[in-house]
Amino acid sequence: MPWIIVMAVSGLIWLMLMIVPWRPWGTRETLDALSQADDTDLSQVTVLIPARNEASTIETALSSLMHQGKHLSVIVVDDRSTDGTARIAVQVPLPRLRVISGEPMPSGWVGKMWALEQGLRHVQTPLTLCIDADIQLLPGMIAALVEKMEVQRLHMVSAMACLKMVSFWERLLMPAFVYFFKMLYPFRLSNSSCRGVAAAAGGCVLIHTRVLRDIGGYASLRESLIDNCALARRLKSNGHRIWIGLTRSVRSLRSYERLAGIWNMVARTAFLQLRYSSLLLVVTTLVMGVTFWVPVVGLCLPGIGIRMAALGIVGAMMVSYLPVLRFYGRSPAWAMALPGISALFVAMTWTSAIRHWVGSGADWKGRSYGPDTS
Repeated sequence: MPWIIVMAVSGLIWLMLMIVPWRPWGTRETLDALSQADDTDLSQVTVLIPARNEASTIETALSSLMHQGKHLSVIVVDDRSTDGTARIAVQVPLPRLRVISGEPMPSGWVGKMWALEQGLRHVQTPLTLCIDADIQLLPGMIAALVEKMEVQRLHMVSAMACLKMVSFWERLLMPAFVYFFKMLYPFRLSNSSCRGVAAAAGGCVLIHTRVLRDIGGYASLRESLIDNCALARRLKSNGHRIWIGLTRSVRSLRSYERLAGIWNMVARTAFLQLRYSSLLLVVTTLVMGVTFWVPVVGLCLPGIGIRMAALGIVGAMMVSYLPVLRFYGRSPAWAMALPGISALFVAMTWTSAIRHWVGSGADWKGRSYGPDTS
């Protein structure tokens, strides 16, 4: 009887996920580069790039801006790199490129926010496009972002970068990373007037400069490790309209060849996503177990009724993963690994919590952030 109840709860969860109108597992919210955009006037846009020890990617990232349009301004803030990032950046032949040497980071700041705040002081255009130093934009992507913003009268547009999927661990986990992010922050709800859900993709964000300064600039996010969602919440709470979507035209250059790299990337902020709440951690673990693991166990239980119900639930689970796999050109066979993948992400979240409890906090780019970082 207990298994029947748990299976019924699992089935109800999947029924709701499959029929809710905002379709958190869908991929309808997309934006890709415009064709033939080389002559687009981008004089209203400044690209702002915070860079700390990105010597391996900064040249590719900047070179991708050469084919976006005319009169584009670019500001790179070298966040006290030790690998020659600035030296490589200044050699890229962008006509309106400015490389700024970052000042020492004050206490109470996250490095990326401090670098962006310094760069924002030099922005003089109506629009600011913040991209990471490991992001490559395909030709015409900035024009597509600007058009999206103007046509829909938005205040901020962000596109979730296509992550590298070369190594085994990248192919296994990166599509699922996007899948779970969309489950946590349904894009259709984030793009609506619903203020309870707000998300942005931090690697590529176009925003009205005036709006950004009106909310206090990046100083208002100075302690935020998950700065993208913090910015989205702040804009929505002030009545601004935002949009987030998937894209194949914004590509991450960062590689994760080993599981440890992805594990640390997720563990850096996973417990923060749960607001450092042990109760939410336990509840999340139980919900993930009922949603993704119980149906698999049900396939092995006696009783044809339970096994058939479990088979239907597992089928719904795999079907929900197919749109993301299809979007990134992955084989549908990867859907069979979703229960195991979910277990790995839960383990990463517990790692994040344990690091918080022992006071080690987060570590990124050679900097450590205490457990009180927001």
